[in-house]
Amino acid sequence: MGKTSKDKRDIYYRLAKEEGWRARSAFKLIHIDEVFHIFDGVTRAVDLCAAPGSWSQVLSKRLYESREPKDREEVKIIAVDLQSMGPLPGIIQLQGDITMLSTAEAIIQHFGEQQKAQLVICDGAPDVTGLHDIDEYIQSQLLLAALNITTHVLTKGGTFVAKIFRGKDTTLLYSQLRIFFERVTIAKPPSSRNSSIEAFVVCQEYNPPEGYIPQMINPMLDDVRQIACQTDSPVNRAIIPFLVCGDLRQFDSDMSYSLNIDPEKDYEYRDVVQKPLAPAYSEVLERMKTTSLKHGSIKVEADKKKD
Repeated sequence: MGKTSKDKRDIYYRLAKEEGWRARSAFKLIHIDEVFHIFDGVTRAVDLCAAPGSWSQVLSKRLYESREPKDREEVKIIAVDLQSMGPLPGIIQLQGDITMLSTAEAIIQHFGEQQKAQLVICDGAPDVTGLHDIDEYIQSQLLLAALNITTHVLTKGGTFVAKIFRGKDTTLLYSQLRIFFERVTIAKPPSSRNSSIEAFVVCQEYNPPEGYIPQMINPMLDDVRQIACQTDSPVNRAIIPFLVCGDLRQFDSDMSYSLNIDPEKDYEYRDVVQKPLAPAYSEVLERMKTTSLKHGSIKVEADKKKD
């Protein structure tokens, strides 16, 4: 937890200390559950980017400790992070990279009997730079990694909750998630500061397109076009490029690029396909052919017309 004066005045910071939560972010998950009831009937859950463990602590208290001791055996909660964290009752810690297929296989192995998670949550976020566009992009890549591993470990009809940074591409993000979930809601719990650009996507009723084969995609390192063609599924070839359309290696419409796109060929100028038939500036162009724009020349041309 932070120790700035803002944190000390914050009600959720004080409540977290009084109630024994590892961080004030625990209230964000609690508030999301109060509205969407994401814990109902859940016995298998995964917490991605779990450290320091406040969301895992909520899962432990709500799904494990709240049950009778004899009923706790059926509850399996897996916390995944590259960093280690302090132990929690009923939580299985797995140190691994969420962009690796081996991590997804390890999660499924812990559940056993080919079972998958009913709930996947992710409160991960990058170290912010203060540059909104960069922070939003990096967070979107983290969300993509969380979504990729979720398609491997989440059972059909399951729920996925993850942090996002609100921005101009929020509607695009909504469209991407709607490919896999019947219901997608962008929520801002009261414990999330109004000054923060964070929000949370609550994706319910996991239902991937028929024929989709889960793949691990890391657009920051991998060639997305090659990944999309690694399977024989036409669904993957159509969906994957759309999911990673924020890839910075593609052309940005706000940038300027060299006209010589293909380095193996010399650039050849091509005229426009269809020129304007009667542009509004045609009269000006005709006058410029006979009128000099030098100082005083327009007055001379006007005097000639008077004579």
